[in-house]
Amino acid sequence: MQLRKWAGVFALTLIPALSAVPTSAAPNVQTVIERWGNVFARNVCANASGAGQAHCFAKVVTDSAGNIRPGKQAGADLTRNVVPQGYGPADLRGAYKVTGTGSSSYTIAIVDAYGYPNAERDLGTYRAQYGLPPCTTANGCFRKVNQSGVAGSYPRADTGWSQEQALDLDMASAMCPNCKILLVQTRDSYLNNLATGVNMAYRLGAKAISNSYGGGESYTSSYESAYNHPGVAITVSSGDYGYGVQFPASSPHVTAVGGTSLTRSSNTRGWSETVWNGAGSGCSKVYAKPTWQHDALCARRTVADVSAVANPSTGVAVYGPTSSYASGWMIFGGTSVAAPLIAGIYGVNGIADSNNSNLYGSASHFDVTSGSNGSCGGTYLCSGAAGYDGPTGLGTPNGVSAY
Repeated sequence: MQLRKWAGVFALTLIPALSAVPTSAAPNVQTVIERWGNVFARNVCANASGAGQAHCFAKVVTDSAGNIRPGKQAGADLTRNVVPQGYGPADLRGAYKVTGTGSSSYTIAIVDAYGYPNAERDLGTYRAQYGLPPCTTANGCFRKVNQSGVAGSYPRADTGWSQEQALDLDMASAMCPNCKILLVQTRDSYLNNLATGVNMAYRLGAKAISNSYGGGESYTSSYESAYNHPGVAITVSSGDYGYGVQFPASSPHVTAVGGTSLTRSSNTRGWSETVWNGAGSGCSKVYAKPTWQHDALCARRTVADVSAVANPSTGVAVYGPTSSYASGWMIFGGTSVAAPLIAGIYGVNGIADSNNSNLYGSASHFDVTSGSNGSCGGTYLCSGAAGYDGPTGLGTPNGVSAY
């Protein structure tokens, strides 16, 4: 066992990976167990192994050995009156002052890699637990396709990416319970196929497209056009590695979503937030600064634009695969929480602001002014500040009017 410090937290690296921990990584890939505040967590997806490949940004809360911590009391998974641990829809909607429920005329797309055979079933359990209306293939609310737009011939299943998909589906549902949901599964986690999935979501009529993954910026220019669809809001997680930039969050055509720690408070809002030290931020080395962004220290695109809860220690409840053969309640963090949450808020408002001009012209955000995600000379690029800052952008949603 090795102890190393990563992203502002201590991380235990177990070599080889624990056999008791379901993982999508190849055998003998290192499993890093991180400590965030008072909880342990680990990434659910294997690290990107090469150029042009993406990594998902979901973190599942575990025990100190890396085993998934149950999100309900033992033996209580089938008892609906036992409330899951982690924030549920009422908590998230209350924290961000979201009162509307959206419309079935609005479709939110989730784009992720690999298959998830039980996506509809597990989503049904989450929605039933919290009293959200059913979202099924039969009632026309839920649709699952591969990257070619076919409802069938799905890619091979992958437990980690299935957990990512469960998180994304649940967060979009939590914020916009009346929106339709389109799940696009790509054949693998390479950016060319994920970009194909985004284009397919657009062609199938999605008005918001959530992407909870990222990779290095180098050699991504050929994929960037997939994230440029006027009239469609495309949300992207900023990353979970602390200060530093990931693509497609660095695309000037997306809403890059950073992360916070969200806690209950005795203030008027009832909640308070600080920068989550895992959230990605910084200056793009590739993409030009969009006209609506005016901060001074980045000559090119600055990440992020807005933010939402992401710290595993203030995590959200999710129902999904705990292994390749079972499902259950879990607690999740990572900026993978924040991207579909913001997509859901776009859905409630019913407007797709594809160039972020409305966001940057609005004062309807909760400003996050404290905390840091790394070292950048003490500037706003890695520290919470009044007004705009890198880790949390303009702040977190205060209602839906800015979206």
